[in-house]
Amino acid sequence: MSNPQDQAAAGTAEGQGPVTIDAELARHLENKREELFEKFEIRDAFPPEVIEEATERTDNVGAEIEGEIDDRVDLREKTTWTTDPIDAQDFDDAISIERTDEEFVLWVHIADVTHYVHPESSMWKEAIERGNTVYLPAYTIHMLPPVLAETVCSLVPQEDRLAHTVEMHLDPETLSYEEIDIYKSVINSDERLTYNECEQRLDDPDAPLHEECALVFELADQMHEQRKADGSLVLNPSRDRAHTIIEECMLKANKAVTHELMWDRGVEAMYRVHPQPSPDEWDKALREIQELNGVSIPGSSWDDPRKAVNAALEAAPDRQLNKIQRAVMRVMPRAKYMNDPFGGHHALNFEIYGHFTSPIRRLSDLINHWIVYTNDVPVDLLQLCDRASEKQQAAERCEREYKQFLEEVGLDPYAVNNRGLEILEEEE
Repeated sequence: MSNPQDQAAAGTAEGQGPVTIDAELARHLENKREELFEKFEIRDAFPPEVIEEATERTDNVGAEIEGEIDDRVDLREKTTWTTDPIDAQDFDDAISIERTDEEFVLWVHIADVTHYVHPESSMWKEAIERGNTVYLPAYTIHMLPPVLAETVCSLVPQEDRLAHTVEMHLDPETLSYEEIDIYKSVINSDERLTYNECEQRLDDPDAPLHEECALVFELADQMHEQRKADGSLVLNPSRDRAHTIIEECMLKANKAVTHELMWDRGVEAMYRVHPQPSPDEWDKALREIQELNGVSIPGSSWDDPRKAVNAALEAAPDRQLNKIQRAVMRVMPRAKYMNDPFGGHHALNFEIYGHFTSPIRRLSDLINHWIVYTNDVPVDLLQLCDRASEKQQAAERCEREYKQFLEEVGLDPYAVNNRGLEILEEEE
């Protein structure tokens, strides 16, 4: 997301080989990970009963899905596709798009994880313990067992899958919600695209999915520009078209779900709340940015610090982008999960916001899926909000310290994160 606290891990750079290390350095990295896991209370291995339960839920997948079709909206004939990093191990979101003279219709299909992971299951209890998936460079600690997350909960192409669909009818001018419908569905993804492949499809009029990718980018680009105009903070001004598509579509779906929960149902949920810095803190950050060589903040944008930062980032030399981002993050309070949306999400400039689109890797999304489906709010929701916030902070600190260690042993964390690691075999 535009707020780095809400960004997902970056994917592997396409067309580059892995970073190579020897066995001794690999052992040092493993020891450091174990030290950090103990320090931040991060569970790596899954208990045997959780693995057993997950494995059992992958039996007779086709028959189970077939038995669900009559109780769901059948969207298997609708053109649908996923777009993810090249190294993605599971695909938990897919999109469909149509345009008429009167409206855009955007479908965001999210893996129906709660069909398999529910409050009575061991996997649910384990997900609460873990709180989220932890992404370290070239090492992932999953929230849900991969045997489940990478199979029946992954929206792989040419396979029927259970989904939770957010169908949004949008005004073509204002992009406001004309209608929101959230329901259980069955989908069949036409294709799995990487970000680079999505870019290629956008450039090739004869390629499969070109028209669909072009149409959804048209919508996503409008949504992105509208967010900026409304005062949403955009700390990554050079994001490519494929990332823009996914970011904007997921933001729109998350916002639609929490709009439905708050205004139409009036229920508690796991909302994402991001407080704003004090006026003095914002002023300090803006003055620090203004003093950077080659950076200027237009006078017309000073009234809204988020717009001022956006304007500075768009015009600044590349060498200053990181300094601008750091100046902002130093004064930015930490986002957290709460059982009401009071205060809204300052960085996004959303009055109400919450997570729904990543139930494989975030506890908040898993909980909100359950609330949307059952309208049943867990009695311990406030404790679950605190748990999710604490585990996210622990994951961020663990990632930061592991990256620092990589630098100390002579490795580039960015290269390792984007290209992976390969251990050279020891010679006899």
